[in-house]
Amino acid sequence: MDPGNRVTEGSIMSETKLPRPTDGELAILRVLWARGDSTVREVHEALTRDEPEGTGYTTVLKLMQIMTEKGLVERDESQRAHVYRPRATEQRTQRQLVTDLVDRAFGGSPARLAMQALSSKKTRPEELAELRRLLDTLEGGEE
Repeated sequence: MDPGNRVTEGSIMSETKLPRPTDGELAILRVLWARGDSTVREVHEALTRDEPEGTGYTTVLKLMQIMTEKGLVERDESQRAHVYRPRATEQRTQRQLVTDLVDRAFGGSPARLAMQALSSKKTRPEELAELRRLLDTLEGGEE
C-alpha cells in the first residue's frame, strides 16, 4: 500500500460492518489500495490501463459517488478535483468478504472453504509450504 495513503486499521471506523462491495466497486477499491488517495480520473486511468475497452469515465464517477453514499469510500471536496480514499483497508475488506462467504456457502466452516479452494485450483509449492507453516502455528497455539 502507498505510504501516502492514510487508511490504517486504527484510522478506520470501528469494526462496523461495511456494505459488501460489488465486483465493479472492488476493482475501484483495488486501485485505491494500490495508489492511495486518488481522483476519479486517476482511478479511471488505472482501470483502463488494464482493460482499454473497460469502464467509461462517467461510469467510474457514478460508481464512486454510490460508494461514497454506501460508506465504502470518503470524498475530500476541498479541491476542485475531489479525492477519494477507501474507508477500510484491503485486509479488513477481504476478511469481511471471506467471513461472509464462509457463513453463506460453507455453513460457517473455514476448513470446508479451505478444502474447496485447495481442491479447485493448482496450488504452488511455496503457497502450500506457507499453509503448512500456518497450520503448524495454529495447532501449536491450541495445545
